[in-house]
Amino acid sequence: MGTNAVGEDRQYWGLVPAAEAAVIKMVAALAEQQGLTGLFSPQVYGPPFIPLAAAAMATESVKLASGIAIAAARSPTETAMAALDMDRLTGGRFILGLGSSVSAWTTGVFGAPPIKPLTHLRETVAAVRHIVANAHTHLEPFTGEYFSADFAEISQTQPPVRENIPIWIASLREKLTRLAVEIGDGVIGHPMWSVEWATETMAPVILDQLQKSGRDRSEIDVNIWPWVAPNPNELEALDDARPTIAFYAGVKQYESFFAAHGFEKEAQACQKGVQRADFMSIVDEVPDEMVRAFVAIGDLDKVRERLEPLWTIADSMCILPPAYGLSIDKQMYYGGQIAQLVSTD
Repeated sequence: MGTNAVGEDRQYWGLVPAAEAAVIKMVAALAEQQGLTGLFSPQVYGPPFIPLAAAAMATESVKLASGIAIAAARSPTETAMAALDMDRLTGGRFILGLGSSVSAWTTGVFGAPPIKPLTHLRETVAAVRHIVANAHTHLEPFTGEYFSADFAEISQTQPPVRENIPIWIASLREKLTRLAVEIGDGVIGHPMWSVEWATETMAPVILDQLQKSGRDRSEIDVNIWPWVAPNPNELEALDDARPTIAFYAGVKQYESFFAAHGFEKEAQACQKGVQRADFMSIVDEVPDEMVRAFVAIGDLDKVRERLEPLWTIADSMCILPPAYGLSIDKQMYYGGQIAQLVSTD
């Protein structure tokens, strides 16, 4: 097994779905049996803490993290209390993954007022840390641009397992990456990070911000989520991955990101499908070279070779199959391929 960016053993994470309890129990127990470092649960609509709580009951050592909790979807008080509950439930195995998401979700889906994402996320982190550290003793008022609370009538909570619960911040571009390095305990690389974006664009940003913030590389974790479609039939793999790229390319706020990769026109075409809530109708707007830019395609050796440079920046990876448009059989196939990829590293 090779080493990661800090010269330690490579660590792998998986996902726990929002599913029936029996499915979550099986996935979580298998992840621990396979030696995965941790499991994320993403927020699509519902809060990510519910699947993680179920996973906690089936595991003893694997870390459990929200990956991610959308900061604007709830009050920082609720986020902090959920983190305290999860850390207590897991015996100190919880990591709070936070992200800003996009306005189409924070405002359009969750109904939050318009926000400046970086300012809001910075304030959320400060408020959550304030509450986690002090809710069991005495909470002084917190006053911010988006969140203010006097805590005048709050009763003391049970003592926490940890007064400092790790907070990892998800990022796509430079500003959020700098914020994550400056104030976070970890950086979660967006699944759309290409290998080149991670190693040539984000890695220098991380190192530069560490220096500016007076922090050592050992003070943060860098966790990257690469898309993979391990399949010797590359034409099939390209078609399997195309809907996932169409979905993300159709997000208007991501247009500049795709433009930086040379796919501005393709992203604009995809936006038309996403804006009518039918991204599957525009999958043909995603050319093969666009899929290959963001998804590792080919047999296991080829995928492994494609991902290898990421270990120059990553402490750990959460390797993902395409997220959209796959049948159950295809999901199981790619899941099995990823398990082989991880076990043979």
